[in-house]
Amino acid sequence: MAKLSRHEKRERRHKRIRKKIHGTPERPRLCVYRSLHAFYAQIVDDSEGTSRTLLSASSIDPEFVQLTGKRGGKSVKDVQKLAEILVKKATEKGIRRVVFDRGGFLYHGKIKAFAEKCRELGLEF
Repeated sequence: MAKLSRHEKRERRHKRIRKKIHGTPERPRLCVYRSLHAFYAQIVDDSEGTSRTLLSASSIDPEFVQLTGKRGGKSVKDVQKLAEILVKKATEKGIRRVVFDRGGFLYHGKIKAFAEKCRELGLEF
């Protein structure tokens, strides 16, 4: 049996998580993705068979670049700023409760900082 790469292990975890987590109109799914250069988050409604993105934020968006003065979320503080932007957009659309989808990433570092900041700012999950 061949050894799995880190990416393949993350993909397996993600598939296992997605079997159990679904976004609804009342409680959409907050999914996150991090790469080496950026951090992405979006709120998705999975109820209609296909996923429909309600809103999104990333560390390469002009709004984030204008706020921080840099492109890409390479630090925990950058990710926390991104959480502020996302929660502000969510409250404007009336979204208060979500289901958190960590995307197969381990719950520490940037993922944990993002989730805790969202909770602190009033998003329930």
